[in-house]
Amino acid sequence: MKLERMLEKARALAGPFRVTDGESFRLRDYNSDYTLNFKKNERKSGKRKAAKLLKLALRMMREQHEKLYAEGKQGLVIIFQALDAGGKDSAIKHVMSGVNPQGCQVHPFKAPSAEELGWDFLRRCAMHLPKRGQIGIFNRSYYEETLVVRVHPEILAGQKLPASVISNKIWKQRFQDIRAFERYLTHQGFTVIKFFLNVSKKEQKRRFLDRIEIPKKNWKFSASDIHERCFWNKYQKSFEDMIRHTAHKRAPWYVVPADRKWFTRLIVASVIIDTLRRMNPEYPEVDAKGRKALLAAFHGDGRKKK
Repeated sequence: MKLERMLEKARALAGPFRVTDGESFRLRDYNSDYTLNFKKNERKSGKRKAAKLLKLALRMMREQHEKLYAEGKQGLVIIFQALDAGGKDSAIKHVMSGVNPQGCQVHPFKAPSAEELGWDFLRRCAMHLPKRGQIGIFNRSYYEETLVVRVHPEILAGQKLPASVISNKIWKQRFQDIRAFERYLTHQGFTVIKFFLNVSKKEQKRRFLDRIEIPKKNWKFSASDIHERCFWNKYQKSFEDMIRHTAHKRAPWYVVPADRKWFTRLIVASVIIDTLRRMNPEYPEVDAKGRKALLAAFHGDGRKKK
């Protein structure tokens, strides 16, 4: 498949899941089992076709990433958010495994430490932003402060906040702060894209059972997963509100169906390719004078060795 054709394919695959204006966004409008024109039966041609496209997409991603790394002027921040067993780890592992590790870093964000609770809520993520020329991936992020903290408001008591800022306006204020932070990043030459992996309650249950019944997956499961599942509806509302208030063309959300991992990976890869295409990184050019200097240095080095 030629370069231009694959770029157009990536754009077509990414487009239906892109949210840039959250005003009318409703999570119920996005089916977690949707697979576009790919057959749902994973044993037939749909899954094979997706696997073939993914292989091509990953090769193209490596090429685009090499340009980004060589150019060294722009950076890409990729955020993954999902419920437990939503497939964040799997998507990151399969989609990003082929890129140059020197130019890509993954940071998982768990519950904040005692020291981190004394910081503002954006700081610990800001400390792990990528350098220019790199891709930085956040497995969870500052958005947790509008999700798990909102579902469990008692967490606010441990964040050492003055009583005057803890009000019914705090979530609106955090959304405003996040939008301002992401706007700042774009002004510095960093592109921000955000994935919400949309898994169904039924599929989450199946994956939890796998983690219990398959020994090599036991380490992935904890009792807290079941506890959080009890708050399913609250989380759905919080995710919807999060996307509604922070979707913007400069930092879009992609609401990706996550019930079928083979499809999730293809869409994530397609979005990243389409994003890199929009960023349009280029290899640095060396003019005639620069090439002459390089040749002189090379030949001079050869004479010295003799």
